[in-house]
Amino acid sequence: MSVLAAEWLKVRSIRSSHLIVGIGLGSVLLAAGLAWMAIGMYEDASPSMRRSARIAELEEVVVIVPQLCLGILGLVSWTSDRVLQTSLTIVPRRWPVLMSKAAVAGGLGLVVGAVTVFGTFFLSRGMLAGRYPVSGFAESWPILVPTSISVAVFAVLGVGLGVIMRSTAGAVAVLVGLVYVIPMIGGNLPEPWSERLGSVMMGALPREIAGASLASSVYGELLSPVAAALVLAAYALLPLLAGAWLLRRRDA
Repeated sequence: MSVLAAEWLKVRSIRSSHLIVGIGLGSVLLAAGLAWMAIGMYEDASPSMRRSARIAELEEVVVIVPQLCLGILGLVSWTSDRVLQTSLTIVPRRWPVLMSKAAVAGGLGLVVGAVTVFGTFFLSRGMLAGRYPVSGFAESWPILVPTSISVAVFAVLGVGLGVIMRSTAGAVAVLVGLVYVIPMIGGNLPEPWSERLGSVMMGALPREIAGASLASSVYGELLSPVAAALVLAAYALLPLLAGAWLLRRRDA
């Protein structure tokens, strides 16, 4: 518990951590701005266009911001820890330090994910109701829960990448690639590879876990809810386990 408390103190004492978390939480304001723009477009549209107006689920659009922010927070908790060598000297078994960093980053990810995803849902529905057809909470919560958890997954993934790569820039590049680059590449692959790759992308997993449709997205929908949940867990656990294995065989 003392190792966990020490890692929590480190995160709270670093100014950049407050900035990163603040930007992640700011995605709710981004969603509000997008909703406001959509309302303006609706008001300027003709009656026939209003009847066919549709808008994406904004919580699924803006969640990329807290995902990246918490992923960066996780990786810099390792790559930018100025007293890391001291911590590993005091705790020579090393894995408690790694697990404590993952627990702190993942815990923050759970909080930020819940606030941003559920906050965006209720705020955007309140703004858009009466203009656009929007889903209610009863039908949306199965998607909202794994979407919010995905933020914590990114945070733990960031810790694992930080240990594996030992480079902030390189780990950030991998995170961005997971969110932006690989889905674009997958979307341009011939079938069935486009569907196969798209089905294991982070953006597809919350809907696959909920058993919801992905027909209008660039992602695939080949996984069952259980398989999608296992893939989501693997995004966090496999890099962390690889990092723990490497820690036993090299310097931090």
